Parts: sequence; structure tokens; C-alpha cells
Amino acid sequence: MDISSAAGALTGEQYKRSLDDGREVWLDGKRIENVAEHPALQPAVDEFARLLDLRFATPEARQATLFKSDETGNEVSYAFSLPKTREELRAKFAASEWWMRESLGQLGRSPDFMSNVVAGLADYADELERNRQGFGENARNYRRFAMENDLVLTHALGDPQIDRSASPLDDPDLALRVVEEREDGVVLRGAKQLATLAPFSHEVLVYLNGVTAARGAEDFVIWFALPMNAPGLKILLREPLGAPQSGHAHPLGNRYDEQDAMLFFDDVFLPRERIFLLGDSLRALKGLSRINVWSLQSTHIRFLARMKFFTSVAKKLAHSIGVDTFRGIQEQLGELISYVQTLELAIKGAEADVTTTPAGHLAPTNSNGVGFWSADISARMVQILRQIAASGLIMQPTEADLANPELRPFLDLYMRGHDIGAAEKARLFRLGWELAGSSFGMRQELYEYLHRGDPGAGRTRLLRFYDTSATDARVDELISKPLTSA
Repeated sequence: MDISSAAGALTGEQYKRSLDDGREVWLDGKRIENVAEHPALQPAVDEFARLLDLRFATPEARQATLFKSDETGNEVSYAFSLPKTREELRAKFAASEWWMRESLGQLGRSPDFMSNVVAGLADYADELERNRQGFGENARNYRRFAMENDLVLTHALGDPQIDRSASPLDDPDLALRVVEEREDGVVLRGAKQLATLAPFSHEVLVYLNGVTAARGAEDFVIWFALPMNAPGLKILLREPLGAPQSGHAHPLGNRYDEQDAMLFFDDVFLPRERIFLLGDSLRALKGLSRINVWSLQSTHIRFLARMKFFTSVAKKLAHSIGVDTFRGIQEQLGELISYVQTLELAIKGAEADVTTTPAGHLAPTNSNGVGFWSADISARMVQILRQIAASGLIMQPTEADLANPELRPFLDLYMRGHDIGAAEKARLFRLGWELAGSSFGMRQELYEYLHRGDPGAGRTRLLRFYDTSATDARVDELISKPLTSA
């Protein structure tokens, strides 16, 4: 893949222009001409552009997020780096911390996440080369291409939710498949979900989600990267969760609705240079943990930022209505802080207990169990916030209500808080509603539960692969003979 014209890290304006590339995006039955200008999508585009620009705003931000490419001298994102020292690993995750802090942990698909997946893909290149000659080199080249062009990426792993009890061997439309293999590439037909960030991404990375391989359907196993404007690719968006015209009513939904999409592949041609794996389910299953070796830590870091934001909102809500002195409320707030502290220590521990990948790069130790714990804790955080704020989450004045001179005296008298005015209180409670009650908040919660994979299946894998042999031997020793009496 040619990088001769690549210029490295994008500005916000460059990013906005890059989205006007002829992609076929559909929303509510209508095709969108330019996602950067559509009223339902523009606020999120503007937020991504703000974050991209923010990298250049100060020397500290630049140093935290970007490094110079050895090959081109371009400034490129740390998320694409392949660390070989502890210092390089720390720099990689310091960049993740910057991204997640600046986006309040609300963007599950911040560019940091998928860029780390692409780094993992390149780290797995030797294994991919054993699948077919050239696939490993394709993975390495793609990392260079994505890094030097500062690509914003999404991924699509799930098959269409048609009939989970059936196999794609019985009905090929149940999974994305290759319908023609040619010397220069393959032709794809089918669909994939759930491509979070699809309308705002430059490309999509598709790889096995584990289910297809478990069913023995080798013909449906393919890993690849594809531009979002590829001919024949249709992108169907769900209903937007923000409401730009609503004032302060949707402060998070407007900025951070990263969208989710179904991708329809209508005989899409995929060049061979963009294929990383084909028809090898065992190598695909083995690779799932390998390519996420850094992105999982990025996810933990994001969730920590989200937890901290949740906790601050909950504390302010409690104080605003004078319940923060109640023993039960203090216990609940303390419970939130205990989760924050636990994840902080888990993140530090995973980074401190470094491993070396087969390709010779440094990575944090496996922490899948932390991810499944986080999926459960997220629901508990929502429950606590609802209990603290109670009915105030539902009944708050709108921006127009606050601006009405006839209503305002009543709002100031009856809808104020403990030591906060009616306007500030309404905006604070709107934040709480966005986290624990709105369609945006509930989508975020469902995302937290599912995006690390099915927690039940994940815990089963932990049972199969976590090594308890040393402790098992001690148990066997204790039960193998009677205890001696004193």
C-alpha cells in the first residue's frame, strides 16, 4: 500500500473533508450526501474533529499523543506503535489515557481503540503468513498505511441476527462470505454488524468473532480491511440518539453518539493486498487475543475514565439535593469509588506485569477477567446513580422553560437545589439522565455489556485456560492423607 503521499496526523478540518468521499450511508430511508454536514451526525463529527485538533493545541498534548515515524518522519498516533521497551509501552498507554480523559470515557470507538487493534494485527503477521503467503506482509503494510494516513477505523465482527440456532452452512445468508476468488482478490456478499463509528470512519476492519469458526464453517472465515466508500458497500445507520435542537437536554448524546451500523456487502470486490486471513478458523480463534493484546488495555483505560465521570456526576447530584450526608448515599458513593480504585490498580498491574509477544513486542498481561467484571459493574453504576437522583432524573425544565420570564420565578423557587440554582441543577440532572435513563445512556450500557464479547462465554474461556495447577496440587496434597493429630 502506497504511503508516499501520506502526511501523518490529521487536523480536524482534514478529517471532516475526508468523510466526503462518496460513501453510501443510509439513515431513516434516505441516503446521506455528506455525513459531516448532516444535522444528526454533524455534532459527533465536530467532536472528533475537536479531539484531533486538540492533539496539536499544546506541546504537552502533542507529546502525549504523537510520535515521529522512523520511515517518513510524519507525526503519527502512539496507538499504532509496537513497543519494545517499558518506556514505549508507557507512552502508548499514556496516549490512551489522554484520549479517554478528553472524551470522558464516552467513546468506545475513539481512534485509539481500533488503532491498537491494527498494531495487534501487525504483531500477528507471522501467523497470518502461515495461512497464505503474503497475508502477513499485508498486515504489516496495512499498519503502515493506516498509521501514516491517520485512519479512523471501525470494525464489524457479528453476523446478521437472523437465526442464531442455524448454521451458515445451511443458509449462506447468515454470514458474510466469499462468492468468488480471483487472482487479484475476492468478491464478498452478505452483511456484518454492529459497526460502531461506521459513518465517521475511513475504513472497516472485519475479522472473526469466534462464532463462525466454532460452527466449523471455514468458508466464511475471512479477515480484511475495506474503505467505507468501496463500491457495493451500503451502510445503514440506526436512529440517532442525540437531539441537536434540544439545548442542554442531550449534552452527551449530541457530542458522543458514535453511531452503530449494519454493513451490507453487495458483491464487493476486495483486493488481495487487503486480505489478512482466509478459511482458517483455528488460526483466527488463536489470533483473537493476539490482535487485541493492546486494545483491551485501551478499553480498560476508557472504562476507568467513564467510571470517574459517573462518580463525579453522582456526587454532585447527591449534594445538589442535600442527600450526600445520608449514610446510605455515602455508602453508595463509596461503592462507586471502590470500583474506580479497583480498576485503577488492575490497569497498573496489567501494565507492570508485562509479557513479550511472539513477535518480540511488549504487552500488558492478559486481563480478560477484568473486562467481564467491568461489564457487570457498569450496570451497578447505573443502578446507583438512579437511586441517588430518583425522580429528579425525570422532571427537569428545558432550556426554553428556563428562558420563559413567566415560568422562571416558579422554577427558581421550586426547582432549585440545596445550594444550586434551577438552571445549573437542570443541566446537572440532564447529565445524570444521559448516563442512566436516556436512549443514549441505555445504548452505552448495552455497549459495555456486549463489546468485550459475551460475558458468559468469556468466563467459560477463563475457566478453560486460567492456570490453577499449583493451587490444585496443594489441594490434592491436603486431601490425599489424613491430618495428624496434635
